[in-house]
Amino acid sequence: MEHQEHSPDQAQPSVGRRGVGPEETVAAQRAWWDAEAAQYRREHGAFLGDDRDGSDLVWGPDGLREADAGLLGDLAGATVLEFGAGAGQCARWVAGRGARVVATDLSLGMLREGAGAAREAGVPLAQCDARVLPFADACFDVAFTSYGALPFVADADRVLAEVARVLKPGGRLAASVPHPVRWAFPDVPGPEGLTATHSYFDRRAYVEADEHGTVTYAEHHRTVGDWVRLLVAAGFAVRDLVEPEWRSGDAEWGGWSRLRGELLPGTLVLVADRRD
Repeated sequence: MEHQEHSPDQAQPSVGRRGVGPEETVAAQRAWWDAEAAQYRREHGAFLGDDRDGSDLVWGPDGLREADAGLLGDLAGATVLEFGAGAGQCARWVAGRGARVVATDLSLGMLREGAGAAREAGVPLAQCDARVLPFADACFDVAFTSYGALPFVADADRVLAEVARVLKPGGRLAASVPHPVRWAFPDVPGPEGLTATHSYFDRRAYVEADEHGTVTYAEHHRTVGDWVRLLVAAGFAVRDLVEPEWRSGDAEWGGWSRLRGELLPGTLVLVADRRD
């Protein structure tokens, strides 16, 4: 196809930091993840366990695995919710430890990628917005997400309130997000990603938009303190803030790499219990 040159006054796709609302964010995320689902699994499925025992629960590109960390506690006989589950590799791993687990995601495309394996593992899947979970109050012992939902919503407070609602008193939440300190650095794995170029305190979202100004992707930033305050406001008692050290060898995933991971935290895992 012949390359089309844009005149200076023609609208073009844009990338930048700006405010974007909840509904606009949800529409963009659903469309983006549906379109990227197959490619995402091709690129990252092996890391997530698809070529080993069929599943794994890894908390982030840094390589911390639940088998080593034990952040969810004893899973045998527990009722578990994974929200922002993607293709459900983590949920299948949890099911293999004796839990009854359901996996949810906003993207039907992502769920379809893992539907066959989930069926074999006895893990039901549900497409839903994590801000409006289709479950009764106090019906889960554990809820978790590995890089799902929370960084991709404008109103994380609403997600956390819903998770608190469906958890039993004393129930455990564990959720990994990109470490907030990464917001100050370019999202590249090499040496150029080691110099802070942006304010850690700028809460505006990273937004990609098409030539018409329609948001096609958004990622929302909160500081470490913001996450703690959001958890407390939603009814949680913070148990731990885990900052995994790099253990993924020479692997690279976006801006994550050994070079950066041995100097800067790449992931933050929020661990909290619902207050009685």
